[in-house]
Parts: sequence; C-alpha cells; structure tokens
Amino acid sequence: MIVIFLIGFMGSGKSTIAKMVSEKTSYSYIEMDEAIEEAEGMKIRDMFALKGEQYFRDKETEFLKNLKEEVVLSTGGGVILREENRELMQEGTVVYLKAEWETIVERLAGDTDRPLWKGDVSEKKKRFDERLSLYEQTADIVIHVDQKTPEKITEEVVSRLK
Repeated sequence: MIVIFLIGFMGSGKSTIAKMVSEKTSYSYIEMDEAIEEAEGMKIRDMFALKGEQYFRDKETEFLKNLKEEVVLSTGGGVILREENRELMQEGTVVYLKAEWETIVERLAGDTDRPLWKGDVSEKKKRFDERLSLYEQTADIVIHVDQKTPEKITEEVVSRLK
C-alpha cells in the first residue's frame, strides 16, 4: 500500500497540496479531518467541545489504523502528537509542509473554524514551537512553503516523491 502523508501545522497548505498532488498522481485524495467529521456525524470543533480533544485524537489513530487504499492523505496538524500515529505513518511517505510562524499567522487571520486556533497568540505560538521537532522527526521529505505558490509546492512534492 502506498500512502503519501502530508503533515504540517494548521495553515501550512496540507489540504490544498494533497488535492493537487492527488491530481498529478494516480492516488485518490482524503482530507483526514473531513473523513473523521463524516464518520462521526459532527464537526471537529463540536467533537472538541462535547467529547474533548482526547476523543478526537483517538479518532485520528483509528483512522490511520484502518487506512487501506493508496492515497494522498492530508492529516490534521496535531496527528504527530501521538507516537503511535508517527509510527503508523512510517509505513508510507511523510511529507512535511514547513511554514514559518509568520506565514501561518497570515494565512489563518480571521479563521474561526479551528478549535486550536482560538485564544491568545502566545498559546498558539507555543503549540507551533512544540510541534516543530515532531514534524521534523516524522518527515521523510521536508518542503518549505513560504512565499511559494501551491503549484510550485506541488511540483516540488511530486518531483521529490519520484
């Protein structure tokens, strides 16, 4: 089974790039968060509010364990928090879309849909910093996304996969 996992902080472009990589390869595309929302019949923000972050993280692990098809998978930004998830993703190719903090802030300005993007800036920056080394450790390929078009990023991903 061939799976291309796109990882990175929220706002790094995982969904956009996964969709475009899927179009340039023979693999289908799955947006992990959307698939979990569909399976659970509720939005992630509602899962966080009603059942807690732990519940959602369990659903991410369950999703990865049940992955059976050749796919380009846009993961949630926090999927790398669990060692088990990082190990599961090692069965495929992990592409880290690395964005600088300033890029993330710019892209997510005005975003009210992400439960972990609410709150004060220092809290968000701390979360960003805490995840950086996990993204680096998990990645087979690192693509810097700052100041690049989605087309350019996709080109880089596809050429590095070959």
